[in-house]
Amino acid sequence: QVKLVESGGGSVQAGGSLTLSCLVSPFYPNPYVPYMAWFRQVPGKDREGVAIINIYGEQIFEDSVKDRFSFSGGNAANTLYLHMNDLQPEDTAQYYCAARDSTGNIAALLRRPDEFNYWGRGTQVTVTS
Repeated sequence: QVKLVESGGGSVQAGGSLTLSCLVSPFYPNPYVPYMAWFRQVPGKDREGVAIINIYGEQIFEDSVKDRFSFSGGNAANTLYLHMNDLQPEDTAQYYCAARDSTGNIAALLRRPDEFNYWGRGTQVTVTS
């Protein structure tokens, strides 16, 4: 049904910026997947929520990335972008795009990767001091 492909990861020095892309098939925004989110995971640790957006444009960011990360995207490229500014070493992780095919509580869903139905394969972000 829905396929997600991430890109845009890489290595950057602390204070630098990266933009991650999530290409959504068949299209984005998609009413079939009212929630989209980015999660990240470090080896040996649980997957954690980074940012979430719903089809109405409501957004929540994890506390440590508030005022540094932002969303953009729309129909033209069927892509959801995560703009990451002032990156810090603690942001180093594998970043995953995810989609949920039903409604829910936006704040709660940021903490529940198990509630998402579709996942990309991830893209690595490495931030050096």
